[in-house]
Amino acid sequence: MNNSMMKSFFLLVFLLCSAGTFSQKVALKNNLAYDALKTPNISLEFSMGRKWTLDTQVGMNFFFYTRNATSSRYKAKKFSHWLVQPELRYWTCDVFNGWFFGLHTHGGQMNVGGVNIPFILQNHSKKMKDYRYEGYFYGGGISTGYHWILSNRFSVETSLGLGYARVKYDRFKCTSCGKKAGKGKADYLGPTKLAVSIIYIIK
Repeated sequence: MNNSMMKSFFLLVFLLCSAGTFSQKVALKNNLAYDALKTPNISLEFSMGRKWTLDTQVGMNFFFYTRNATSSRYKAKKFSHWLVQPELRYWTCDVFNGWFFGLHTHGGQMNVGGVNIPFILQNHSKKMKDYRYEGYFYGGGISTGYHWILSNRFSVETSLGLGYARVKYDRFKCTSCGKKAGKGKADYLGPTKLAVSIIYIIK
């Protein structure tokens, strides 16, 4: 993580903590769909009146490796990344109750090797799995979802989003190491959000 992105990350954390001080309702969330992909994550959502909330999800994956030492060309599957995804939500009923529609942005860094990422427009030949990519991405999208109230403190929520991401990367020949083989840009168009979340209402 370079210095500018590190500063942006801590600025976001500071702004979220400040927002929580003035918000009437604050929800702490964990996305089980990301957990299933070995991506630890946490979200905070703040009310901004009767119809609007601000949700911010942070996820990090440094654990997903699959190795095949018997291959003629040693491969390692790697999908390390971190992601920040703020989303502004409009609720059709009251906040934290029923249907909502969202507008989100996202950004992060990745170190990916040995896998074909779907919905990359430039990956027609399906050769992404033969290389490793280090870089960063940013973009945005729209989403919709539903929130079920279980009790005064606990809820369940599902959401699905579609959008775009611009990816800038350095490419390496080996999926686990190797010398730099070039750099480039790519465009992702597809799902940008999938959540099945357990929620605890802090206040």
